[in-house]
Amino acid sequence: MDERQQEFPRSKRRKKKRKKKRYLLKFTILVALAVGTYYLLTSHLFDIQTITVADNSYFTSEQVIGISEIRIGDNLFETDMNEAKERLLAEPYIKNVHVKRRIPGTVEILLEERTEYAAVAHGMDSIIIDSDGLVLRVVEERPALPLLAGLDTLNMTPGEPLEVTQNYSLTDTLKLIEATKASDLYFKMIRISPVTLKAYIYDNLYCEGTPENLINGIENVEQVVFDLYNRGIERGVIKVGSDNYYSFSPDVTQN
Repeated sequence: MDERQQEFPRSKRRKKKRKKKRYLLKFTILVALAVGTYYLLTSHLFDIQTITVADNSYFTSEQVIGISEIRIGDNLFETDMNEAKERLLAEPYIKNVHVKRRIPGTVEILLEERTEYAAVAHGMDSIIIDSDGLVLRVVEERPALPLLAGLDTLNMTPGEPLEVTQNYSLTDTLKLIEATKASDLYFKMIRISPVTLKAYIYDNLYCEGTPENLINGIENVEQVVFDLYNRGIERGVIKVGSDNYYSFSPDVTQN
């Protein structure tokens, strides 16, 4: 074997050693950077100094922070924001939430809350629901919300949809309440029966009709109520039929 043939294997081995040294050096540098980054991010430089809460109405900022369990002085990067979000979303009144880090030491909590929409009578209690029929809470008093009467409750667990035997009637009634949002009408109570609704404006003045007819005739109902108000009439029945038909009678059937 000549000298050139002997030199080639030795040269190849030297190149492999140099590559191994380079790989080892790169690995060492990466480990050092990772360790340095970890100690930097977990240092007091990134301790949480401020927690801000936005778009909250039902809960106070202090309550939101308490529910999240995010604390001043904890490390910004060691605090699990997803767990904080899950704790907040467990509250029925919180529909959606964003929990964001802001370097060097701020946490932002942005809420989307559910709004109280109606109350469902349940014995002496009231079940507060949102516009989707989700149960927010159960209270003993009668809140200043449209009261839905005549429903047989199956499930009223906060954070879950209200279940009643007349689910279709509940859905239609919520649509009727939504229709009043575009008018000046306000129904203090809606009594639900299998076929018709009685929507009370005053204790002794109510509209009666199917949910569909009441929704389609809401503008006419508003005009009739306005005329009755100007005449000082607060007692009677406004019957609403199809094709914008309506009639008024001063006789009230008590329920």
